Amino acid sequence: MDLLRTVVLFLLAAVFEIGGAWLVWQGLREHRGLLWVGAGVVALGLYGVVAALQPQASFGRVLAAYGGVFVAGSLVWGAAVDGYRPDRWDVTGALVCLLGAGVIALAPRTGA
Repeated sequence: MDLLRTVVLFLLAAVFEIGGAWLVWQGLREHRGLLWVGAGVVALGLYGVVAALQPQASFGRVLAAYGGVFVAGSLVWGAAVDGYRPDRWDVTGALVCLLGAGVIALAPRTGA
């Protein structure tokens, strides 16, 4: 159950963080206005809330593992929303990041 919870929370955190940053980007760089920026700020705040719901107790470990999810999620978001097409090096790098995230988040630990 903890594995499923961890994965779902990481995916939800990615949607809030990447989506929030994208909304701010759209509001400022694409001149869509302060409403977009405000929605982005709210989404970024929700990202922090979701990250705090992870079952692991270590902030540093949770955020380090989430970094790999963020890298892969950013490429997926760019492809789905902005029409960016990752090349083989983007995909390879994202897979390496996800592997690292899995090691950090899911490695069996004793006492810590």
